[in-house]
Amino acid sequence: MGIFNFLKKQFIDVIEWPESPEGVLVNQYPMQDREIQTGAQLTVRDTQFALFVNEGKIADVFGPGLHTLNTRTLPLLTNLMNWDKAFANPFKSDVYFFSTREQLDQKWGTTNPITIRDKEMGPIRVRANGAFSYKIAEPKKFYQKVGGTRPTYTATELEGQLRSIILTQMASHFGGAEVGFIDMAANQQKFSDTLRGAITPAFADYGLALQTFFVQSITLPEELQTYFDKAASMRMVGDLGRYTQFQTADSIATAAANPNGNASVGAGLGAGMAMGSQMAAAMSGSFGAGAGGGAKDDVMASIQKLHDLMKNGVLTQAEFDAKKAELLKKIT
Repeated sequence: MGIFNFLKKQFIDVIEWPESPEGVLVNQYPMQDREIQTGAQLTVRDTQFALFVNEGKIADVFGPGLHTLNTRTLPLLTNLMNWDKAFANPFKSDVYFFSTREQLDQKWGTTNPITIRDKEMGPIRVRANGAFSYKIAEPKKFYQKVGGTRPTYTATELEGQLRSIILTQMASHFGGAEVGFIDMAANQQKFSDTLRGAITPAFADYGLALQTFFVQSITLPEELQTYFDKAASMRMVGDLGRYTQFQTADSIATAAANPNGNASVGAGLGAGMAMGSQMAAAMSGSFGAGAGGGAKDDVMASIQKLHDLMKNGVLTQAEFDAKKAELLKKIT
């Protein structure tokens, strides 16, 4: 009976994995009750590793190529099983294939805002998202820390873990670094490279190589975005005095042009009287002694604004002439 059972045994003489379907990172070769024949051929494709495990212990790892299995090509497994040099019998061992293909277009994003230390604003909270790619670089480490003895392991199953790694490393990096939001938004490639450097070691701990990492968008809470927009406007206009002068003159003209009759005239006069001293102070600071051609241009622009106000009935001819003379003194 024993001899009959032995004759029924099936021996494996070719071991390979066609690597299908897509997205499978690890696949266990189906051993069932079969044994590997001495001298069997192991085919490992260019984008694969093959890992031999004996009774739960990692033995040999094979890279791409065609391998004939014997004591010379299985030194660690030979040692674990106490074979002598005359090894010629079939043997049992679990064989796992690992795909080393680059897993492209993986998405990441902040579920909650991350606090960064902005160089100008101090601690602020931002959201970000982007894409990355990775591949298995060290099958032993991946087997020990991620895949284990599971017959298959897919990229989909790994998504949540990788996102957690990325967000944890980002939070740790920003917690100890002082950065500028404006700098990050202006140079996303440099920002992407910086984050990739911070995240790469964490991927390596799992036997993975982070191939690419991209930041595709960075956003602020609405109130902070409004602040940055105002700050940018002030830098575009010039100093604070010129910004105040610009807003004062613009608001007076807008109120005067409002088609609501006398109410609009009153609103225009009120706005002009309320901010008249601010405008005068701003002009005084801008058009002081030694001012160049830029100051002259500003004076002429202000006179034009005042002329428009006179035409709209907000100022009288006498008021316009007096203000015009005052402005012209600044550049004479």
